[in-house]
Amino acid sequence: MIGRGAAVWTRTAGTGPQRVLPDGCTDLIWSEAGPDGELLVAGPDTRARLAPGPPGTRAVGLRFAPGQGPAVLGVPAHELRDQLVPLAALWPGAEVRRLAEQIAEAERIADAERIADAERTAEAERTAARQAVQGRLLEDAALGRLRTAEPPDPVLAAIVAGVSRGTGVAGIAAAVGLGERQLHRRSLAAFGYGAKTLGRVLRLNRALDLARTGVPFAAVAATAGYADQAHLAREVRTLTGVPLGRLLQGSGG
Repeated sequence: MIGRGAAVWTRTAGTGPQRVLPDGCTDLIWSEAGPDGELLVAGPDTRARLAPGPPGTRAVGLRFAPGQGPAVLGVPAHELRDQLVPLAALWPGAEVRRLAEQIAEAERIADAERIADAERTAEAERTAARQAVQGRLLEDAALGRLRTAEPPDPVLAAIVAGVSRGTGVAGIAAAVGLGERQLHRRSLAAFGYGAKTLGRVLRLNRALDLARTGVPFAAVAATAGYADQAHLAREVRTLTGVPLGRLLQGSGG
């Protein structure tokens, strides 16, 4: 894991499109779709999207904490909002090809690292070892970029903290010493959308985390900062496209 909450994830495509929920984050992704695989970047989403893919297709990603992606990727977050683009559209071609070649070799590297003989290792273990190497390579590439990037905007942490507490845009702007328009511009560049939208997205994720543990919906609404359960229901449907109960059942991905 690199600084400020970036984390590696893995995913295997099921029989239908998978519902990807907005989370305020940007992802660097290696997808094994196609004959040679592909490096992709998923920008911050304002609504859920359905990610298609042949069943069984594996992907490994590095999810950057809100506001961290632009320093690694080299473009303002709002330019990637609601988009899935090839990494080659953002980084020099030679750099992307080198990283893709390293990741494609991950299975060989993983085999070399394992103590057990590869022929006797279960397929699940082989996959996990390969994806662990792929994840480390993505982290290494991101760290290399961060070493030469500009220091992070010092107001970003305050914006995230403010919207997480439910503070309004005017209150956050005053707290960080910016006008509301300046705050909006800084938020667009860092998060892909304004502070108000970021707050809605982060609140949604807090609510889903609670609901997945079995907390009653009325208590979820009160704890996460919604006016009432009806407000929670409207926001979930607006941002994810499905009702909360269906979302928790995994319907649609």
